[in-house]
Amino acid sequence: MRVGFIGLGVMGAPMARHLLAAGHDLAVWARRPETADALVAAGAARCASPAALAARSEVVFTIVTTGADVEALAFGSGGLIAGFAPGAIHVDMSTIAPATAREIAARYAKSGVRWLDAPVSGGAVGAEQASLAIMAGGEGETLEAVRPLLEAMGRTIVHIGPVGAGQVAKACNQMVMVSAIQACAEAMRLAQAHGVDLAAVRQALMGGSAASRVLEVMGERMVARDFVPGIEARLHHKDFGLLIEEAVRSGTPLPIAGQVAQQLNALMACGWGRDDTASLLRVLERMA
Repeated sequence: MRVGFIGLGVMGAPMARHLLAAGHDLAVWARRPETADALVAAGAARCASPAALAARSEVVFTIVTTGADVEALAFGSGGLIAGFAPGAIHVDMSTIAPATAREIAARYAKSGVRWLDAPVSGGAVGAEQASLAIMAGGEGETLEAVRPLLEAMGRTIVHIGPVGAGQVAKACNQMVMVSAIQACAEAMRLAQAHGVDLAAVRQALMGGSAASRVLEVMGERMVARDFVPGIEARLHHKDFGLLIEEAVRSGTPLPIAGQVAQQLNALMACGWGRDDTASLLRVLERMA
C-alpha cells in the first residue's frame, strides 16, 4: 500500500521502519527533517508538506504529542486535508482526548476522508519489537482496510468501538499502568524506610501475586536508580491531564487516578519531566 507516516520519534521511527520492511511504499514528512534521514536512506520518500504526503498516500499514520498537533497536521496550512483524496484514511496513533478524535473525524467526513483513532501501548520496546497493543476506534470496515499495516507494527489489535473509543481505552490503559508505577514507587520507598534491600524485595514480589510487567520493568529501574527515559514522564503527565478532564466531563470519580495525577504534578515541578516515570520514587524521597 501507499503509506505516509508523520511523527518519527522514539515510537514512530521504528513503527515506520516496520512498514517499510513489510514492503509498503512509504513516504514521510518531519517537522525536523533530520529525523527522517535514516528512513529516507532505507528507501522511504521524503515529502515537502503533510499535504504532499497525503496526496501520494492511501493511508497516513500520525503519532505526535497532543491533540492540537494532530489538528494542525490535519487542517493547518499545507495540512493533510489539502492532499487527501476521498476514501483515504488517517490513522492517528497519538494519545489525545476522545472528543478531539471525534471532532477531527467529523470534519474529515465532510470531505469523504476516513478516520481511525488507534493509540498504542507497549512503549519503545514494543515499537522496536513490533509487539504493540493497538486500541482502535472507528468503523470496522476502516479497521479491516488497514489491518495488514497495523499487523506490521503490533501484536494485539482490538476494535474497541466507534470513533473516540480507542482513546477511551488508552486512557484506561494509562490509568492502570501509571497507578501501578506509583504503587511500585511507594513499595520501594517503604522498603527504603526500613533499610531493606530493594532488589530482594522486588525479587520476592515478582514471585508472588504482586508480580506484574510494571513491577518487573519499573521496579528494576527504581532498584538500579535508572531514570534515563524509556518514555518521558512528561508524556504520562499529559495523558493523566486528559483522563482527569474526561473524568470531570463525565462526572466519573477516579480517586486513585486523582492522587497519581498530583504525584505527576509534583514530578513535573521537580524538573524531572524528561526523565523516566520511575522518578515517582524520587518524588516520594523528596517528600520525606
